[in-house]
Amino acid sequence: MTKAEVIAEIANETGVGRVAVKETVEAFMDSIKESLIRGENVYLRGFGSFIIKKRAKKTGRIISKNTSVIIPAHNIPAFKPAKIFTDEVKTKVR
Repeated sequence: MTKAEVIAEIANETGVGRVAVKETVEAFMDSIKESLIRGENVYLRGFGSFIIKKRAKKTGRIISKNTSVIIPAHNIPAFKPAKIFTDEVKTKVR
């Protein structure tokens, strides 16, 4: 499902115009992104958590050049679904 499909579905279910729904969805995503940039996790009860994971420094390999490279420590965004979310998906996926 794409963002456009999500917007269309929300607009059809709520009766709110697509433009308003699009602005709301984009503001929601921007809010999550900005919170993660500030180092703050986002917790949505019953849905899941958007968190920052810290990756340690490690050595990688460029196989084509047969060389080693150092990959510095860095942070990556991640999503951890809530237990109720996971359970529903497990039991209801077709």
